[in-house]
Amino acid sequence: MKMAKRNHMGVIIGGLLLAILMASMDNIIVATSIGTIVGDLGGFDKLMWVTSSYIVAEMAGMPIFGKLSDMYGRKRFFIFGILVFMGGSALCGTANSIVELSIYRGIQGLGGGALMPIAFTIMFDVVPVHKRGKMGGLFGAVFGLSSLFGPLLGAYITDYIHWSWIFYINLPLGLIAFIMIAFFYKESVINSKQKIDYFGALVLVASIVCLMFALELGGKQYAWDSSIILGLFAAFAVLITGFVFIERRAEEPIITFGMFKNRLYATSNIMAMFAGAAFITASIYIPIFVQGVLGGSATNSALVLLPMMLGSVATAAGGGLLMTKFKYRTMMIPTLALLVVGIGLLTTLTSGSSRFIVTVFMVLVGLGIGASFSVLSSAAIHGFSTRQRGSASSTLNFMRALGMALGITVYGMIQSHLFRNKLASQFTGGSAELAEGLDLSDPRKILTPETRELIPASILDKITDALSSSVVQTFAWALIPSVIALIAAFAMSKEKLDPSAEQEPYSASH
Repeated sequence: MKMAKRNHMGVIIGGLLLAILMASMDNIIVATSIGTIVGDLGGFDKLMWVTSSYIVAEMAGMPIFGKLSDMYGRKRFFIFGILVFMGGSALCGTANSIVELSIYRGIQGLGGGALMPIAFTIMFDVVPVHKRGKMGGLFGAVFGLSSLFGPLLGAYITDYIHWSWIFYINLPLGLIAFIMIAFFYKESVINSKQKIDYFGALVLVASIVCLMFALELGGKQYAWDSSIILGLFAAFAVLITGFVFIERRAEEPIITFGMFKNRLYATSNIMAMFAGAAFITASIYIPIFVQGVLGGSATNSALVLLPMMLGSVATAAGGGLLMTKFKYRTMMIPTLALLVVGIGLLTTLTSGSSRFIVTVFMVLVGLGIGASFSVLSSAAIHGFSTRQRGSASSTLNFMRALGMALGITVYGMIQSHLFRNKLASQFTGGSAELAEGLDLSDPRKILTPETRELIPASILDKITDALSSSVVQTFAWALIPSVIALIAAFAMSKEKLDPSAEQEPYSASH
């Protein structure tokens, strides 16, 4: 292929895959190592913001960068994402508090907001449609592979070097990806002066920030019925309503709501959002369960996650390979059914559960989520022109990120509430029952084996039981989004990837 030669397609694809690997692996490494990080920096009550700040910033940037890439070309915004992500990673390694780390993670997230959707869009632009299913499977499998190597790498660095290096490792990876794209992806964009919807973008970001602050602060710093929390929810409602109004009238909207009239596109976004919420809940709380309840180190919790990630790699790759042979819904229904079963089985875990049982349940969750990474990415752009691909892909990634952000915050709030209530019932005798210096308001005390050895067995058993109960009940609540995702799969229309339906080539891809 002449276009492939001019574009050095193999090098370009390698750079895209490396960037996706870097961004997706970072989140998994942090999830695996969070117990050790919080044990060092403190602030367990702010733990969820380490991940939430990243996802909120990423989510806010996705539709904006996706739209801009449609208007002015992919390359410049993809390069911007790499550089910002690397800068945020360098800052994360220097954090001295959980608040600083959360802020720097937000900077990382802004870079990730450009990387993820544009990487998929560039792939769709440069790869012939008859190879897109195979390549989509490869891209989807990278999410699983990042989760496969991420926990091992993160656990090793955390246990034997220092947790700051889980962020510094992004610097050489980012540099290689930068070189591969900057020097080998030759983009000839026909620019036209188009009006950028800055006002809509600002309103969207403001609405997301109001929602996440309301969910984070409610029930902690402020009561749910306090004027501050009610005001934040009211501001979110007003802003998001205003955003919809603005976008419907904008010449070049950040999110084109007319796309949702396409049944396949609408159901794909619903599945991405709700499956993402269920999956991130399992990914975060399984390591906490293993470390806090079963008494493992970061390395042990990583090894528990590995089977789940292998399962996701299998169905991500398999889904991509089968896209030209089976309808999208034919692949999504059985895999999401496995996700529901896997999450359901997690609700049966107890402090006496074996590692083998945890592993089996996690394999089912992994098999259930994998296809969504590859199949939905293709389904979301199905039937849209090349000038709409950036928006379509970024909106799908936005909805997945929104689901994850809400999942982290809402289920973090649920788990924290359940844990505090269980502790209150366990220690009815008050602080006199506790060992000197042990603060039950900071459950990170039981996330490290070294500290567990210092806690009297009778007290540790009660704390472990409280943590186990709260995490398992959180899994039960996570059944709700997984079931909604499955219902959306049944509602999908019956298209499949059709090589004969290729749209006109994007001008920036050659």
